[in-house]
Amino acid sequence: MRRQANPLATGPVLATRPVAWRPDLTKQKGVTKHAALTERIIADIDAGVLKPMDRMPTHRDLARDLGLSVQTVSLSYKEAERLGFLSGEIGRGTFVKARVTDRAGRMMLDHSPNEVLDLSIIRGVYLDEHEAACRETFRELAESDTASFMRPCRPIAGLERHRETARLWLRRLGLTAGADRILVTNGAAHGIFLALSCIVRSGDVVLCENLTDHGIIGLSNVLGFSLKGLPTDSEGILPDALEAACAAGGVRAMVLIPTLNNPTGHVMGAVRRQEIAAIAARYGIFVVEDEVCRPMIDEDLPSVAEMLPELGFFVTSFTKTVLTGLRVGYLVVPPSYSIRAASILRVSSWSGTYLTGEIATRWIENGTAQKLLDVQRREARARQSVAATVLGAHIASSHPLALCAWLKVPAHWTEDGLVRALANQNVAVSPSEPFIAGPGHGGGIRICLGGRMSHATLSNALTTVRNTFEQLPPVYDIGSIG
Repeated sequence: MRRQANPLATGPVLATRPVAWRPDLTKQKGVTKHAALTERIIADIDAGVLKPMDRMPTHRDLARDLGLSVQTVSLSYKEAERLGFLSGEIGRGTFVKARVTDRAGRMMLDHSPNEVLDLSIIRGVYLDEHEAACRETFRELAESDTASFMRPCRPIAGLERHRETARLWLRRLGLTAGADRILVTNGAAHGIFLALSCIVRSGDVVLCENLTDHGIIGLSNVLGFSLKGLPTDSEGILPDALEAACAAGGVRAMVLIPTLNNPTGHVMGAVRRQEIAAIAARYGIFVVEDEVCRPMIDEDLPSVAEMLPELGFFVTSFTKTVLTGLRVGYLVVPPSYSIRAASILRVSSWSGTYLTGEIATRWIENGTAQKLLDVQRREARARQSVAATVLGAHIASSHPLALCAWLKVPAHWTEDGLVRALANQNVAVSPSEPFIAGPGHGGGIRICLGGRMSHATLSNALTTVRNTFEQLPPVYDIGSIG
């Protein structure tokens, strides 16, 4: 039975009792019990067997019905929550979430501006300059002797010429490292995976910002470490919070996004970086410095990893600053980890990425990388200006060179309600849930400003966002209207 919709209700319409749902787990073969149950939950939501706002059976009831442990059911529900299919509410139960990502994800702004205006994915801008640079390079490659970069499968860490050129690029980012400490990776996410795989074991505690890139949250599930988000301000992690977490013991490492954090856009100043590095050194914790957006900033900011020669890993790539499709990055490791990191790279991808590494190397050498970086900077400033003009006080945090902005949710809306309402108007945005790693974040909505679109198209999409924020929601999405 479902309660009938009440036009005067001030909260979500809830089921009065859990749905009668008993999944068939025999269809999920060769996986753990909790993974099998998670797959079945997602499959039944996608198939419409479980519908938005359905209340799931309690952990204990489902465990009894399926002959599983309560812990197994709890792990499955937690994983389905992390993936955005369920929502647990203390004292009320676990509910099926209304899904808008499938609809939005299939129709990218780059493909058709008449369909979904996709502000949900963070990516670099893509203009005619990028297209022209790609075509010119492809022509050059077609006429080149490719033996040097298409035939080898060694060295594992990347071709020597690629690593030597990487050394020059990294020097501009404040990092001094010999080519023997540099690995060519399949983007920054791959670099972070390699770094954490070198130093972290299942059950270890890893610190990060309380709002962080969702890829790091995903890695905590893959590698089995415990991720703890720390309170932040406009410059990132608070030193006092880091000191307290380290003093409590058990901390192995920290993943830090000091420049143009995703999703908040904050930039950590030089003094704060020095404070963070000093605390890490004092407690002997490793720092993985995710600097995928560092090339965007001209300011002379020190590298935290550079200040921690035996504990610091540095990661950057070209995907957010030069060209989204140029999936190549650089990982700098402490001297004693060169062999270990290369062995893990071999296991995960056999060797460095030679073709994309060749393109990145040529672009660094001939100035194309710098030219396209300048385009990213110019366009980021222009798009942030459009966002500031249209959204004004709705912006909680951002930066003139960031590819995203973090928006405050009006008191009368819920995050899910806003995402749903915007999706109904063909605008896709991201709620805070995928980025939450710790308390004190305050929630919000992330909008992304990259991709291939005109300023007029962006302005239209952001105007829809602003108008929706300023509307009263439907009665079933009302949060708190005074």
